[in-house]
Amino acid sequence: MSLAEFTLIDRIRARTVERDDIVLGIGDDAALLQPRANEQLVVTADTLNSGVHFPAETPAFDIGWKTLAVNLSDLAAMGARPAWCTLALSLPEATEDWIESFADGFFALADQHDIALIGGDTTRGPLSLSVTAMGQVGRGQALRRDRAQVGDDIWVSGTLGDAAGALRLWQQNALSVATATLLADYESLRLRLLRPTPRVTLGLRLRAFAHAAVDVSDGLLADLGHIATRSAVAAHVDPDLLPTSNALRELLGREGARDCALRGGDDYELCFTAAADQRDALHYLAESLDVPLTRIGRIAEGQGVHVDGEAADGGYQHFA
Repeated sequence: MSLAEFTLIDRIRARTVERDDIVLGIGDDAALLQPRANEQLVVTADTLNSGVHFPAETPAFDIGWKTLAVNLSDLAAMGARPAWCTLALSLPEATEDWIESFADGFFALADQHDIALIGGDTTRGPLSLSVTAMGQVGRGQALRRDRAQVGDDIWVSGTLGDAAGALRLWQQNALSVATATLLADYESLRLRLLRPTPRVTLGLRLRAFAHAAVDVSDGLLADLGHIATRSAVAAHVDPDLLPTSNALRELLGREGARDCALRGGDDYELCFTAAADQRDALHYLAESLDVPLTRIGRIAEGQGVHVDGEAADGGYQHFA
């Protein structure tokens, strides 16, 4: 094991704190956990590979942040409260500075959401990071993809397409992911790609309002399609209602922004359905959390996702 790997383990141990729900944490063959009574365990796992899920030149802090963010977004989509996670890393020869920066990014987000790192593994190889995250939710309270109802409104949080827009600009050599820029619109999109905001608090609050939910990781069309398929309904989207940022429209134009919003991934916003009589309550929720919520369509009888009345497909497909 290299000095950098020892540094990582030492940093992790230094950041752990005693908690009643962790009977035995880092340092043994496995962790012992104490879930809350009458709650269900929510478990998710994601792997990020350099050159596939993030550009190779991405700063270590941002890799650490995003590695955890994508898992927290899954917990948010289930309405779960984050509790514990494990981290497995495949690392090439890494410097101590890289390890320090990675850990800073990872724990910056972990501390925000009170999720404890309870173990993991390191090995030598191409840069790859895998997190298994666990949360808890009251029995029968989890948000699921298979509960959308005919007549529901379709909502999304935040703005869509910013991360995809940043990736397009990077592919055109118009944006560097490695360094910040003084150009506000470019920097806004860059940060949306590298440091997504998992909507954990929103997910917790949506348990009182939403019928079905999914996080937008592979693109709105693809992820809303999961709700449509699992719920055996049709999802109708009005593209004129899609929330896009001023920065995205300025840099890619109206049509480019719309395409990114529909088909781009890495937004990590929440898409959910709710009964029409919840509109006022959801507008109030948006104001109280300072998180924009936009109604973009409706659920109807049928199947698939429809945009402007036409069947649509798109989004990121693994192994495509």
